[in-house]
Amino acid sequence: MAGISIATLENAVKIVNASMTTLEAELNAADSKLGDGDTGVMLARVLGKFGETDISGSDDLGSAFQTLARAAASATGSSLGTLFATALLTIGKATKGRETAEWSELSALLQAALDAMIQRGGASVGDKTVLDALDAVVKATAGLNAAALIAAEASKAANTTLDAFRDKPCKIGRARMFAEKSMGIDDPGMLGFVRLVDALASKH
Repeated sequence: MAGISIATLENAVKIVNASMTTLEAELNAADSKLGDGDTGVMLARVLGKFGETDISGSDDLGSAFQTLARAAASATGSSLGTLFATALLTIGKATKGRETAEWSELSALLQAALDAMIQRGGASVGDKTVLDALDAVVKATAGLNAAALIAAEASKAANTTLDAFRDKPCKIGRARMFAEKSMGIDDPGMLGFVRLVDALASKH
């Protein structure tokens, strides 16, 4: 594939939506151990909204990302929707006016999204959240320019991070109040991100 285009985004939306048929229940179960048990529902709502949003007529790649960001914000008022919107707006700003982005740029684009999510959400790398898996993907994909290799390395890094943090305590959010209980349990947000990366990687 030549680069990241609007068609790439459309295809990614289809893939992640298809994965929610089994992932929604898995994430709800993971979240119910320490939270409200609705992470899967919220993620399905956001991704479903993406699927309903037509980005094919977007002026450029940046506007397509920004359209999806607005969809995320309207889908749910949860922190998940806010973080999605923040990340997509950031990437949209960086790709404004362009029809495509090179795969070699993906790591830097994700780094910018990560920085914005940290600033917006208040969590940090190391707190046992989705940010840790995203940080691992940023590092693992730096300097790579082939979609298939990026997908494979991203999946490997995300899963390694999920395993590495499983026995650590959560340091932010409601789960931090049950720090000891959170040990041995996957963070639902991180788990969701890893599963979606796996779904995307499986198509390369």
